Amino acid sequence: MTPTKPRARILLAEDNEDHAFFTARAFQDVHGDGIDMTTVTDGEQLLDFLHQRGEFVDAPRPHLVVLDLRMPKKGGLDVLEEMSEDTTLARIPVVVLSSSDRPEDISASYAGGANSYVTKPAALAGLREGVGQLARYWMDVATLPEPA
Repeated sequence: MTPTKPRARILLAEDNEDHAFFTARAFQDVHGDGIDMTTVTDGEQLLDFLHQRGEFVDAPRPHLVVLDLRMPKKGGLDVLEEMSEDTTLARIPVVVLSSSDRPEDISASYAGGANSYVTKPAALAGLREGVGQLARYWMDVATLPEPA
């Protein structure tokens, strides 16, 4: 008998409601009930969740962060910088999912500690398919670390 994988906790930071919906659906389509996805809409909420502050004081640490670069209050690059400065948070894999294909955004994301950079397709149907591929990799191929 094959042991069942524990539920993966995914933290999605996305301020566009449609993109958040299609990203969550793509992960669910790939992994069904095997994931718990929480969505936050800005960089400050993301950091509060990761640091277990305020309304997120009892939030479990995620196994994976899916991060948009362009968010209100605090952008993705600032979030990556803060995560990289905290040894506990730096261990959490981060996938940047951005509409930007600018080389400087890609380079800055990897320099800031991102584990992957995926450019969002312009069409929502393409987004769902692309995120489905991303989800298959991170949920079925890669082995995620247990958060501290």
